[in-house]
Amino acid sequence: MAHSRIRRYIRHGRLSHLAVFEASARLGCFSRAADELHLAQPTVSTQLKRLADALGVDLFEQVGKRMHPTAAGRRVQAACSDILGTLGRLEDELGRLRSLDSGRLSLAASGCAGRVAASFVARFARRHPALEVALHIDNRDALLERMRVDADDLYLFATPPEEGVVSQRILPYRLKVLAAADHHLAHARAIAFATIAAEPFVMRERGSGTRRVVEALYRERGFVPRLRLELPTSEGVEEAVSAGIGITILPQLDGGEGRRGVVALDVEGFPLQRYLSLSYPVGKALAPAARAFLDFARTLDS
Repeated sequence: MAHSRIRRYIRHGRLSHLAVFEASARLGCFSRAADELHLAQPTVSTQLKRLADALGVDLFEQVGKRMHPTAAGRRVQAACSDILGTLGRLEDELGRLRSLDSGRLSLAASGCAGRVAASFVARFARRHPALEVALHIDNRDALLERMRVDADDLYLFATPPEEGVVSQRILPYRLKVLAAADHHLAHARAIAFATIAAEPFVMRERGSGTRRVVEALYRERGFVPRLRLELPTSEGVEEAVSAGIGITILPQLDGGEGRRGVVALDVEGFPLQRYLSLSYPVGKALAPAARAFLDFARTLDS
């Protein structure tokens, strides 16, 4: 058994005994130790005797009028310093986790959600200047893997997982069909989806939540995107679209401005209303900073 060698400490020793011993050894006087710990001197003497009995060694010897630790006592004193120091550092770390005035908040966002995540993460960080805030941006598959290994506190998805998570909607967005401003369909009205399906398409990379949604939209309507170019970021996709390489479908925040040279086409059934969501695994115990960020996120659309 791993704890068999220290059973005497677990069964008989108490942290209060160690604290009394440490103070007595450091101050060299039981009465001064009692004053420091706000205990009666008989209580100090009793606890020191119980500790010595539990350890099976003498802890103090009297030289003149002063009490000095024995050889065994000096070893126990060094161990007490390590133990109490470790507990003090642990309490400091836990205190930072309990507080919004220090500690760390780690967030991860999908590619399209990351376009707006940085702005409101910065607003939250300004409210809590002593809090270290990290934002990791990657595609949806990478976020799901980070969630599986519990790498972050919260995850921002354009399309959150349907099972095993708690999700909170925070910001509306719309899926729009985008094309270059000089595209031949730029000024057309009520464009049929079949017409759009015939156009070359600029697509996000595999593993992207946006790509997953787009492929599902085409599949539901009986089409397959005519893939012309595949890029790893929404910004890159919009640049390619503005250059006339093809059309695309991307999330656009309500009230947000798109890239110059790109327009939203008037396609039947579009735009589609969706929401960005903050998610975390079911059963995860959120730190105070993460709960505060969820509360802050609820105000973003108000």
